[in-house]
Amino acid sequence: MISLAGGIPAPDLIDTEGLEAATCHAIKSAPDNIYQYGLTEGERFLREEIASHMVAQGICVEPDHILVTTGSQQALDIVARTFLDEGDSVLVEEPTYLAALQVFDMAGANTIAFQVDQHGIDFTRLESLAAKRRIKLMYLVPNFSNPTGRTLPLAERMDLVEFAIRHDILIVEDDPYGDLRYDGDHVASLFKIAEQSFNSKHRVIYISSFSKTLAPGLRLGWCIPPESYFHPLCRAKQSMDLHSSTLSQYIAGYYLKSGRLDNRLKLLKKAYKSRRDALIKAIAEHLPGTLELNVPEGGMFLWGRFSNGLDASLVLKQALSHNVMFVPGKYFYSGTPDLSSIRLSFSTITPSLADEAVKRLAIAIQKTEQLQAQE
Repeated sequence: MISLAGGIPAPDLIDTEGLEAATCHAIKSAPDNIYQYGLTEGERFLREEIASHMVAQGICVEPDHILVTTGSQQALDIVARTFLDEGDSVLVEEPTYLAALQVFDMAGANTIAFQVDQHGIDFTRLESLAAKRRIKLMYLVPNFSNPTGRTLPLAERMDLVEFAIRHDILIVEDDPYGDLRYDGDHVASLFKIAEQSFNSKHRVIYISSFSKTLAPGLRLGWCIPPESYFHPLCRAKQSMDLHSSTLSQYIAGYYLKSGRLDNRLKLLKKAYKSRRDALIKAIAEHLPGTLELNVPEGGMFLWGRFSNGLDASLVLKQALSHNVMFVPGKYFYSGTPDLSSIRLSFSTITPSLADEAVKRLAIAIQKTEQLQAQE
């Protein structure tokens, strides 16, 4: 089976040597509390390293204003628990991250979707949505989003922050892929735009993760909320797990302190770009005119749709029988889905595997078309 489905980092690109060294260093050199209960907000040692790391994203933050979480998924969950009541409205881009939709659903919130086409965001539609109901949160993945791989341009980010300020909407900026840019220039975060361009320090909660750059098994992410929201979020986390793994925090902290991350990111970006390009090349060669693709500047995903309107779920049934898998795009919609859409992950496949995967996918598509013609 060749998987184009999982949104996971490539196992062969995880820096096991560096992580093993950091683990040994943590066990030998960390304070005695490495095996004890820790601070809910996270170990100061790691928070200092995260603060240094965030400078590359243009975000200057004090370590005391960083909340360490058990993956960015927990950060999203505690934000929902803290700010959402049943029946509240959350604005999301459509399609969007499936697990975010699940979090908002568990909180009893109503998700309201706005779609983005080739012309960008329809702000007239956004104003109409905001005029009809009170929107409490807006959830965005501005860099190489899951599932579409799309990056919000600077102009749209500026307009979204201005829109949120006018309508008193709290923005949740989910940025797990921000360090994985292969093409184009860095775009300022919503967090930075709100503070520097609009002098608004209470508008954006920034969350990110080590899962895509170090190792998902560490289960570490972080949250940078406006200062006034820090303690409510911290209390919500305390009720869930008391604190994230102290051992994992020291491993990540020593890894960051070693300076290996910068070189690792260079390696990841080079490898993922090669894998992205190989998958695009294979699709152009074996599926000409069949898939309309959104080519990302970073991240882990290609987003496409079958130009002839094939149902991606039917294609998946045939694909599985030919030992290749992907994710039908319908799972990323809160409203009426585009059944012909698909998400293809390129992070775990080599260029040779990409070619073989698309050959198998082409056979599956052909078989699906034949079956539909017989009906």
